[in-house]
Amino acid sequence: MELPSLRGPYFDRSVSRNVTALVGRNAFLYCRVRNLGNRTVSWIRHRDLHLLTVGSYTYTSDQRFFTTHSPQTEEWTLQIRFPQIRDSGWYECQIGTNPPIGLSMMLTVVEPVTKIIGAPDLHINYGSTINLTCMVVHSPVPPPSIIWTHNDKEVNYDSPRGGVSVITEKGDITTSYLLIQKANYADSGSYKCTPSNANPHSIF
Repeated sequence: MELPSLRGPYFDRSVSRNVTALVGRNAFLYCRVRNLGNRTVSWIRHRDLHLLTVGSYTYTSDQRFFTTHSPQTEEWTLQIRFPQIRDSGWYECQIGTNPPIGLSMMLTVVEPVTKIIGAPDLHINYGSTINLTCMVVHSPVPPPSIIWTHNDKEVNYDSPRGGVSVITEKGDITTSYLLIQKANYADSGSYKCTPSNANPHSIF
């Protein structure tokens, strides 16, 4: 016969306490509690000491916050629907002992960022090759498309000028290279990189 543990509830600290989420994509803070018994698990937001959830009940009027419980893994997961930058900060998973014991976790909410290397100004010699590199980071998925514009007109890779091409490599960081051979004065001006799922960025 297996005897019950005499140890009180405690946190499984193997769970990550630094969580990064993307703007608009559900955030998950995992809290694993051993030997909980008949105690409750609560989630508290540090910045205003706001009680968010107790057990499976949501105590905040912000219905983006709710808790799910998995008995098999002893996890009490705080979920935040459609997180925003302002949701970044410390959250505490708290066990209702006397006195309560807590485990703090840091949530960082980020949004996709577009950056052209060398921006805002880049100087190229006449007759040389222009190589503009646009990077998209923190994107939930690689952007389906990236549009390059020159002086607010979409770059035409099949123009009579020739020597204009683009190479795009998709992944956790998506990189798009705009190559313009034998640069001339008509190639001067503003270039903009516009991913389909992130804000654009320009270079002059």
